[in-house]
Amino acid sequence: MKISNKKRYRLKAYSLQEILVVLCIIGILIYLVLPNQTSVVTSAKAIEAQNMLSMIHSLEKNHFYRHSKYSTSFEDIGFEHDITIDNGGPAVYKIQIIEASLNTYKATATSLQDFDGDGIYNTWQIDQNRSLKEIIKD
Repeated sequence: MKISNKKRYRLKAYSLQEILVVLCIIGILIYLVLPNQTSVVTSAKAIEAQNMLSMIHSLEKNHFYRHSKYSTSFEDIGFEHDITIDNGGPAVYKIQIIEASLNTYKATATSLQDFDGDGIYNTWQIDQNRSLKEIIKD
């Protein structure tokens, strides 16, 4: 006579299908969040352009007080541009003084990187009144 007292033990666990459904839902949520991160990255990198143009404004004002005119030359105002990303440096924006006269100047910062891949490059501008504005939005 054989006595069989074997109890069947079952472990409680999730099935493969349940795990795959959860992973798919997480993937979809991440996919929905990523496009919103592009604007955060663009805003963070735009701070570089704003800071550089504010520095240009200060240097142009100093040059104006000494020489009674604005200058188109970085050397004249004492500005050293960081090495840009196209030359292996960290700077994402190319700074230019596009016009200068006795009483006015305009400087721009143009992105060398298309942040959202639409072919439009972010551009900021400042003038003698420290009017800093984004003229081309990426």
